[in-house]
Amino acid sequence: MWKKAGVIFWGALLLMGPALVCGASTASSGAVELARSGKEYSSARIEGARMEGTKGIAVVFEGTKDLHYYARSETAGAPGFQLKVRADSNDFEFGKAVFPRWTFFQDPAVGKVEVYVGSFQVFVPIEDVNTTGPVGEVEVTVSGQACTSMICLRHFTTTLKATIDYGQADSWKEISFEPRQEASEGGAGPSYSIWFALGLALLAGLSLNIMPCVWPVLPLIVMRIVEQAKQSRGRSMAMGLVFCLGILLFFACLAGLNIVLQVFYGTVLQWGDQFRNPVVVTFMALLMVVLALFMFGVFNVTVPSSIASKSGSGRGFAGSLGMGFLAAVLSTPCSFGILAAAFAWAQGQPMALGTLAIMVIGAGMALPYLILTSVPGLLGRMPRAGRWMELFKQTLGFVLLIIAVKMIKAVPDENRISVLYFAVVLSFCIWMWGSWVAYGTKFSRKLLIRGLAVVLALLAFGFFFSKERIEWQPYDAKKIETAKAEGRPVLIKFTADWCMNCVVVDRVVYQRKDIASLIEEKGVLAVKGDTTRQDQPATLALKNEYNEPGVPVTIVLLPGRDEPVRFQELFFADKLKELLESLPSGPK
Repeated sequence: MWKKAGVIFWGALLLMGPALVCGASTASSGAVELARSGKEYSSARIEGARMEGTKGIAVVFEGTKDLHYYARSETAGAPGFQLKVRADSNDFEFGKAVFPRWTFFQDPAVGKVEVYVGSFQVFVPIEDVNTTGPVGEVEVTVSGQACTSMICLRHFTTTLKATIDYGQADSWKEISFEPRQEASEGGAGPSYSIWFALGLALLAGLSLNIMPCVWPVLPLIVMRIVEQAKQSRGRSMAMGLVFCLGILLFFACLAGLNIVLQVFYGTVLQWGDQFRNPVVVTFMALLMVVLALFMFGVFNVTVPSSIASKSGSGRGFAGSLGMGFLAAVLSTPCSFGILAAAFAWAQGQPMALGTLAIMVIGAGMALPYLILTSVPGLLGRMPRAGRWMELFKQTLGFVLLIIAVKMIKAVPDENRISVLYFAVVLSFCIWMWGSWVAYGTKFSRKLLIRGLAVVLALLAFGFFFSKERIEWQPYDAKKIETAKAEGRPVLIKFTADWCMNCVVVDRVVYQRKDIASLIEEKGVLAVKGDTTRQDQPATLALKNEYNEPGVPVTIVLLPGRDEPVRFQELFFADKLKELLESLPSGPK
């Protein structure tokens, strides 16, 4: 379905090219690469330029369409991480940089943000000339953070250098763009003090305990703490400390991963990067559905003896460590806001201070549990269980479904419907697992039913997430007529989003490798006629041109034949294969 997630998610490289100095007669510099992530890149160079009669320099950015820079400090990954340009010279006095109007980028993690992307220019006016001759040296500092739709790279600062011949200023290129309202600031931008930022990190950690994603494991956590309180005071505190160490272990893993990314890959672990990856978003959406089913009581999680912390069993400590780690894992997907701000601040600091900030977030999450296990009397003030608790638990299930819908919204369009279909089948499989067997059911029957549930889930995953084998073109009457005029065969698959039989045709016919290979080999123009809505061109053509009552139907237009070949049934793969084999090979 997608390319290997780990390569896409973590395999970004930030290459900082050296500045190039041109000869004295030029008014431009060589391009310097500022950022790169896979095939996405951005570079910049200096050119002499004029804007509305004012002489100055233009910093010309060129890059691909997915790599972008933050335009505003308020919506950047961290305060001061927006794109900044500052020009310095002993020979010229420069004014504030003039930036163009920004564009908007829909970030799956945080929503719409203001960015600069692709090719654009920043103008820096020359206010005074200090040199006695026409030639002077210019140094431009460019800083900011570059991101793609998948990952954000490490904050960078790069210096561009050029030699400017002011005597040729009248021949410099005139540039024009609509400037943004506020000018770029050359300073470091707003920033937090260390103590304020560490306090923010502690608060971010505390907030993780109220994230909806952690609610499903709260009953298990409370059960563990209550059981611990029945033991000796020393053992209870020791178990509580180990539970907190489990939380800190998760954040230590994050800090270690961040160090590896910075040292070896030149990028950073920015909070929210994981949700730019469609595989991660899909997994988390499905996890939210599963946790909602748990809250509805569709299945239950039995507490193993290690979690029960039975006296004298060393396994209790392993259970405490694992439960703390699990609580941290489940809490983080639902959290942005303060956590994102604290995490982003950590990335702009020296590695040791950034690592400390990440660990402080973990300490903030662990703090309430440390207090609760250290003061057993607090457990007596907890509300008693009752029907209200069950209703509250089920209400939280609906909250988790809302979170799941929000995450599915971030899944790429071509896979969103497949995720919804699979979520329904997965829910059915979990219902089989939890409701079709009881505590006293024979082991062989349990194994059979739960094995069937697992097999059904795996088959559904393969069915809904299989990769498209055919490169379908959207319905376009002009393209079809052009192909017919060129003597090229045309295959039109009329389908609709609401058509279940169309899904069957896709899987049993067009997912066959031999059919897809023949379509490519014979040079067939494969067209997807979407008839989901009444006013779509394919819908009108299906009714008025081909006189077909509904979908699914496949129309094959062959050179030299007036009447098209029609396939209205569901299982016509062999007939289509025979037809395709009879065609001459297409152009190489």
